[in-house]
Amino acid sequence: MSTNAVLSQDHGRVRLLTLNDPERRNPLSDSLSAALLAELERAEHDEGVRALVISGAGKAFSAGADLEFLKRVRSESAEANLAHSGRLRDLFLRVYTFPKPVVAAVNGAAVAGGAGLAVACDLVVMDEKARIGFSEVKIGFVAALVGVLLVRAVGEKHARELLLSGELVSAADAYRMGLANRVTAPGAAVTEALGWATQLAENSPAALALSKELLASYYGMGLEDALRYAAAAGAWIRQSDDLAEGLEAFFEKRKPRF
Repeated sequence: MSTNAVLSQDHGRVRLLTLNDPERRNPLSDSLSAALLAELERAEHDEGVRALVISGAGKAFSAGADLEFLKRVRSESAEANLAHSGRLRDLFLRVYTFPKPVVAAVNGAAVAGGAGLAVACDLVVMDEKARIGFSEVKIGFVAALVGVLLVRAVGEKHARELLLSGELVSAADAYRMGLANRVTAPGAAVTEALGWATQLAENSPAALALSKELLASYYGMGLEDALRYAAAAGAWIRQSDDLAEGLEAFFEKRKPRF
């Protein structure tokens, strides 16, 4: 199923979601954000979908803020601006905590909120000609929501460099900072991301979901609390059908059928 704002296409057990407003460089407008949230909801409850790839139509991944929003932001009420921030918060949180692997295929510029969307994904594949950055400070904005995820992704020093400079960085620099996991030849980001997501989709859905939940929860926990939580999770997964199948396949020397 596809919408005008987000295109959806299945590649085996991987669903490719393409932000589809190329003339405007795929800004995170309310309509596009709502469409992406709806596609995430559908993908979560589709047992045939085991992993997602998010990319952008045209030459950009996402330019971030909608220009129409920027034109009226100063005239909006505090309540309206808070509601807008809340919708972006919901989108980033949904992607970050999505129970299935999500790979960003950054095929072109990823700027501000668009870069934030990439950071919210589990893994980032970048075209070597793509650039990514958080330009908010250059026009008086603060990358507040994005900053929460960015510090987790790259650490405080790199986050300071990116957020305080507002400069876009190359794919090579993004890889050096840990902002990108892989860099591809020009035009190959989506293909690489689909291949990687296909490999991830072969793993246990239960183990993948629990691994993501643990990774999201460790931050803010003390050492003993984190280890206690991890021990409980490790005990729970031992009762799962996925582990039963995985162990059976291991001893039978065959590929598990998750």
